Amino acid sequence: MSVTVQFCGEEFVAPDDRPLTIGRVADVEIDDNPYLHRVFLQVHHEHGLWWLTNVGSTLTATVADTKGLFQAWLSPGARIPLALESFTVWFTAGPTTYDFDLLVEDTPFVSVETSPDLEPEHSAGETTVGRVSMTPDQKLLVVALCESFLRTAYAGGGQIPSSAEAAARLGWTVTKFNRKLDNVCQKIADAGTRGLHGGPGKLASNRKARLVEHALSTRMVTEADLALLPEAAPGA
Repeated sequence: MSVTVQFCGEEFVAPDDRPLTIGRVADVEIDDNPYLHRVFLQVHHEHGLWWLTNVGSTLTATVADTKGLFQAWLSPGARIPLALESFTVWFTAGPTTYDFDLLVEDTPFVSVETSPDLEPEHSAGETTVGRVSMTPDQKLLVVALCESFLRTAYAGGGQIPSSAEAAARLGWTVTKFNRKLDNVCQKIADAGTRGLHGGPGKLASNRKARLVEHALSTRMVTEADLALLPEAAPGA
């Protein structure tokens, strides 16, 4: 049983006798980003299992299997067993959101998808993602925020557009964009997703980053949804 980290086209195999570190100055060097911990995450072997641990002090990471069936929010000091065959990890440091893949060989468990026939019907004009139904405009907003990640062929880093940039991409006013962003964040937070509010009645400053991490990790949006976006202006 072994674990391989894939980042920006490179592969890093975790050794059995010590942790594989991930961060600004680590075995897997993510980026020379001052907002990123020198060592943020580590992959290590213990009690017959491989584990992913957040050894940072402030940043969080979103971890999901690549089928979108499992998601965890890894806070500082937390760890999860890498018990499935593949995962993707997303995290945001300052203005940049990064992602990398974890491949686990000879894992003791496999993910099982339920039949689509068992999923409940939902109202016309809405898209259901887990326990959350989105209107077409809300889905379009999420696709616009995730566009740079959906167009990337391999794990790495990407920029989340500002509200003004995303609004212009959709041909909306900033007021309309922010109103719909509020609605989407509230809807997903009400469904139990953490990190979209800074406290009661107060939206977190990094809500867009957390929304993007959640949308990608649950496969709320996929590469196929890029077709929903209007054509980009020439030279954009």
